[in-house]
Amino acid sequence: MGDKLSALQGALPMILDGFKITVLLTIGGAALAIVLAIVLGLMARSKKLAIRGFARVVIEFFRGTSLVVQLFFLFFVLPQVGVELPAVLVGIAGLGLNYGAYGAEVVRGSINSVPQGQWEATKALSLGRWGRMFRIIFPQAWALMIPSLTNLLIQLLKGTAIVSFITLTDLTYATDKLRHSTGTIFAYTVSLLLYFVFAYVLTLIMNALEVRAKHRLGQGESLRQALSFRRPRQPEVAS
Repeated sequence: MGDKLSALQGALPMILDGFKITVLLTIGGAALAIVLAIVLGLMARSKKLAIRGFARVVIEFFRGTSLVVQLFFLFFVLPQVGVELPAVLVGIAGLGLNYGAYGAEVVRGSINSVPQGQWEATKALSLGRWGRMFRIIFPQAWALMIPSLTNLLIQLLKGTAIVSFITLTDLTYATDKLRHSTGTIFAYTVSLLLYFVFAYVLTLIMNALEVRAKHRLGQGESLRQALSFRRPRQPEVAS
């Protein structure tokens, strides 16, 4: 074990560099995916057939094709037609497009899940179309969509493990190099633990966003109360 720990210490700079690439791709890909998910999700609800049809084509295309092939296309095919992008940008674009397509369905479904009474109330307030959506409907849909977006974010993190195919030295690639000096079990145990810790941190952040979103809707405790670890106050039951 001492030899393996010494090898791990020697490989630590390479593993940290790989971890930075994984973090960069996860954050960049997630930001692009969320923007695309909101835009495509709203377009998919449009009353205009051309807009709705365009959104459906984009969503189904990127959901129905392999992430690996999409990365290969962006990295190896586009340069042949004169469009050459840095590998990191290709990774972010590929992850964002693929998981943004899945996220669009989450956004569309969450908006559709807002009770009909809320839609009727927005009409009574005489708000414009964008006012109805972003002041009343979307905040309620946002609270509904966060758990599903959390799952997609974790899937996106795990999807970064294939970017070594486009020459990027990510966490998986770096820990695989560690395998040559420490053996398979030790190297991949280190890799599993690092991915788990990062995924758990992302889950805690998304859970905090969900608590905040629900509290702003008058549902549940505030984030400060949740972090105080006090027992939640039970609602009073009428006798």
